[in-house]
Amino acid sequence: MKIVLLFLFFFLMSGCGYQPIYLNKNIQNLEFSEIILDGNQDLNKIIIERLSVSKSNENERNEKLYLKSLYKNETTSKNQKGQSVSFKSTIEVNLQIENINSEIVSRRNFTKEFTYNSKNNQFRLAEYEASIKNNLIDTIINEIIIYLNTI
Repeated sequence: MKIVLLFLFFFLMSGCGYQPIYLNKNIQNLEFSEIILDGNQDLNKIIIERLSVSKSNENERNEKLYLKSLYKNETTSKNQKGQSVSFKSTIEVNLQIENINSEIVSRRNFTKEFTYNSKNNQFRLAEYEASIKNNLIDTIINEIIIYLNTI
């Protein structure tokens, strides 16, 4: 009975078109005729490198990639002495793809934020903020990969 159910499960899964989301994590053919970056240049550089996006004049579709990013780190609360007690880091990435006629093919905004408490040691706080920023970037890059796999 278990063998029959197991066989039936695999048979149904293979016929329904199921495909893991991260199967194509290294997206191929991410070539654009023009890449326009705006906003936080360090953040844009990290995103472009991790996505393996390249500029190519031999792109068949002649699509343009617009990437605008913003990183904000703001104080959300202070104590009675005026010292910051908690912070919020926010990363916003606006992705837009246009065809040769400057018509928008796809557009999507990605926003991630994280709220955290201050630390007594400023060095540890800076390290913690850097790790938070990297985690937020990784999350947004994963969402971009999923989005680009679906269009």
